[in-house]
Amino acid sequence: MAESWRGDKRTTTERGYGWRWQQARQRFLQAHPLCEMCRRQTPPRVTAATTVDHRIPHRGDQRLFWDESNWQALCTTHHSSDKQAMEKSGHAPRRIGVDGFPVQDELG
Repeated sequence: MAESWRGDKRTTTERGYGWRWQQARQRFLQAHPLCEMCRRQTPPRVTAATTVDHRIPHRGDQRLFWDESNWQALCTTHHSSDKQAMEKSGHAPRRIGVDGFPVQDELG
């Protein structure tokens, strides 16, 4: 398994998140202002996106890094918790509905 970017001692700019990324990120969030994971929940939630996430972790692959079809707009909560859990486990977390049964949606 590839080492996590969190263990990478290079600066964010050295890892590709410099001025060019900040400009692309800003443009993407303006075009996609809502969190995709919140919108897919049942019932849908309307939450501002704050992060541009790589759906498939790029692990330094510049082609994958800059492929906008690999980007998704997420809120801080989904990016920092659910997405990280998905990457560690290899699958989406299971949500439980008010009836006590698993919720079938694109997250799980």
